[in-house]
Amino acid sequence: MTLDLVEGAESPDVEAGDELLSIGEMARASGLTVSALRFYDSAGVLAPALVDPATGYRWYATRQLPDARLLAGLRRIGMPLADLGRLLDLRGSDPIAASTLLDAHLRRLEDGLADARREITRLRTLLLDPVPDGTPHPPAEPRRVGFRVGLTVPGAELAAAVDAVRFAARLNPALPVLGGVWFEADGHVLRLIATDRYRMAVAELDGVPTRDGPRRAVIAPVGFVDEARALLAESDDPTTGGPTTVSLGTDRISLHARGRRITATPLDDEVPDYRRLLREAADDPAGRRVAVDASRLRSWLATAPARTVVRPGDGARCAVSVLSVDSTGELTVGDGPAERVAEPDVLRIGVNREFLLDALDALEAGDATGGGQLLLDLNGPIRPLAVRRAGNDRAFSILMPVQL
Repeated sequence: MTLDLVEGAESPDVEAGDELLSIGEMARASGLTVSALRFYDSAGVLAPALVDPATGYRWYATRQLPDARLLAGLRRIGMPLADLGRLLDLRGSDPIAASTLLDAHLRRLEDGLADARREITRLRTLLLDPVPDGTPHPPAEPRRVGFRVGLTVPGAELAAAVDAVRFAARLNPALPVLGGVWFEADGHVLRLIATDRYRMAVAELDGVPTRDGPRRAVIAPVGFVDEARALLAESDDPTTGGPTTVSLGTDRISLHARGRRITATPLDDEVPDYRRLLREAADDPAGRRVAVDASRLRSWLATAPARTVVRPGDGARCAVSVLSVDSTGELTVGDGPAERVAEPDVLRIGVNREFLLDALDALEAGDATGGGQLLLDLNGPIRPLAVRRAGNDRAFSILMPVQL
């Protein structure tokens, strides 16, 4: 049925001509029960599009079906109510944050299963080997895993890698995983990643494995990262920084340099799948790579007009610069003349100006050559923007675009 068939109904979320479903039809189409739909309405998670004022009967718009079906799936995996509304809000605006919430819930499920397995093991012991005097067996200690992998790397290169990514880590009580730097040991490569959902910084360097093991990734608290950076700054050898050993385990991360060792407990969360975002930011046939001098780009950003945009994720106001690239590879900053904006071969991307300047600072700080040449990979108005130093693909930043 359509809206005009329900006269006098309260319909703040219905547009004229919307197709409507009764609550029973919505339940059958979405996989939710009628009682679940009523519960999510009262909880403020999924309100009906229309409520009949005479009968109180709920009607839903067909465009609400994707949200309802998503809720049905989240309900099946036991997602907490507090996270349901956030996931619905983030599904279109911030897929990285939505994926992080799912990863955190998966970790809770896995931890619960591990606890259940340990408890069952203890119960089997009680059943097969009861204590004669009735004294209960002590509870099983949780299994702790020590160091599994380690790498020795040049201290100066590790310091540069920290400088290249540290700016993207921001403390966020709601998402603790974002308040750290991910250390990943993969064979002879040590990789550092940091993100605050709106940007991601990546740096990698080569080392010599000291402990063999599978690829290991842990999240180091920013306090540990800052302490490690301060220790590396004390090196007597500014060229190499001296050998530095990084060890990664599920229960501890350790750094040993200059005869000193610092340790920390990794954040208790899973490392999200950052590779998906890297794939999205990879070279695209329709994208354009532009070479630009860092100081010139910085000057353009400082002088060109910027738009003020309210960020959908947290409501923060930010200055957005518009980057435009034509088919010849010419880059301009700002909206430019109206005729240029209308040109079909001009690629225009909105980017948070402060975030782009932060990325420039980080890349320039780690540029030992002082050349200042950058490469911008622009892959479309809704694809991530990559910023890297020319001739060096091992440290780069990825910025999420801002819708213009």
